[in-house]
Amino acid sequence: MQNTPFSVIEVNHLTLLRADKTILKDLSFTLNPGEHIAILGPSGSGKTTLLHALTGRSYYQGEIWIHPTAKELMVLVDQQHHFTNRSNTNDLYYQQRYNSADAEDTLTVAETLSQYGDESSEVLKLMKIEYLLEKPLIQLSNGENKKLQIAQALLRKPRLLIMDQPFVGLDVETRAFMHHLLNSLSSSMTLILVTTAGEIPECVNKVLLLHQNKPAECLEKNFFDTLHHTERNKSTRNERLRSLVVTTTPVQVPNPVIAMHKVTIQYGDKIILQDIDWVVQRGERWVLSGANGAGKSTLLSLLVGDNPQAYAHDITLFGQPRGSGESIWDLKKKIGYFSPELCVFFDPESTCFGAVASGLFDSIGLFKKLSVAEKAKVTEWMMATNLAPLADKRWYELSISEQRKALLVRAMIKNAPLLILDEPLQGLDDDQCQELIEMINTVCAYGERTLIFVTHYAGQVPEGVDHTLRLEKGSIINNWL
Repeated sequence: MQNTPFSVIEVNHLTLLRADKTILKDLSFTLNPGEHIAILGPSGSGKTTLLHALTGRSYYQGEIWIHPTAKELMVLVDQQHHFTNRSNTNDLYYQQRYNSADAEDTLTVAETLSQYGDESSEVLKLMKIEYLLEKPLIQLSNGENKKLQIAQALLRKPRLLIMDQPFVGLDVETRAFMHHLLNSLSSSMTLILVTTAGEIPECVNKVLLLHQNKPAECLEKNFFDTLHHTERNKSTRNERLRSLVVTTTPVQVPNPVIAMHKVTIQYGDKIILQDIDWVVQRGERWVLSGANGAGKSTLLSLLVGDNPQAYAHDITLFGQPRGSGESIWDLKKKIGYFSPELCVFFDPESTCFGAVASGLFDSIGLFKKLSVAEKAKVTEWMMATNLAPLADKRWYELSISEQRKALLVRAMIKNAPLLILDEPLQGLDDDQCQELIEMINTVCAYGERTLIFVTHYAGQVPEGVDHTLRLEKGSIINNWL
């Protein structure tokens, strides 16, 4: 390869494979000092695989040249972070974050950053997460974990910073801060970001567009802006999905669906939720919002049966007080639940079909043989949501956005009367966000289904939302129609 003396990265005729399938072919681009690139594309177009190829974590054909200084000080911030416990294994389970004794088996933020000495306190202050020092990693919210990932990356003093969806999981204020931070860092390092068209920092001057059925395009940012249209026509609802929902309306449940009175949750001296009063009636659609670490995930854990502290408080679900004899599994039958953290806890060897089917049994993975009727139901839902081509793919072969879509269908498949969706659109491209919003709209359009929808984006809200609950530092600061 003939390298330009001043180039940072040169990619020539790069071809990427995933599970023996070509996902990116004959890609070439160059980055010079002062240039920063945003990588955009639909789900499954190879964005994350390209980052892994650049960092030597994925097989590729073709040539990648990175300036030796940049290569030595290259840092990748993955979209997902996998925890290990004190014995350096990752045999963690999803509900472990809510069990204080089990959470002690995971490292704290302070222990994780101890190798960096005094420098870590400066970066923690910069990222505004000093308050997390004594918190176990597994108890971090999705946004807090993202901030910690970025702090760790900065402590390694990169010259080439590669980030996969850096804005995913961050609240409005923190996203604005991240834009400012990346713009300020751009003078001292080269940035490569997988992101969406609506989250491109000002410092970015090149855009790499990946496609599924045509060659990639590397454009100057100014030219990309003239081509990109943010106005999108509202897609037609999927008629096949509509027919599935119409024929199997959710079972009727007593009012109120949720009732909480003076609920306070704390771990040691740390108060996570304080004096929560909240009533949700059948058929209402709520948006739950709040900054990272405000207590949203803990609040949801009390509803879905993952937090043992629910039994010690005045909480009624579906007309029945918690701890009055119902089992967790009886409760889960009435709830369709999505959380982005679920992606990490599925067996990498499980299939997409099995992940969707596990929603029938509220398990994280499929552990029983399906009946003929159950197989037919899963197949119908996967066909109606365009997941059928992925049915036999292993979990590790799916892109993160494909995993998210599969888990959303998993939450919907049993037509539960209460649908709790914790940031279901996190990390998805614009077109896929629109597709999944349409799916949610369709499922919620029939029967008195109740919806709790968590988001940091005001523009990513399903139709018919009529209530909002906002948390700040564990307390409700507004609760209105």
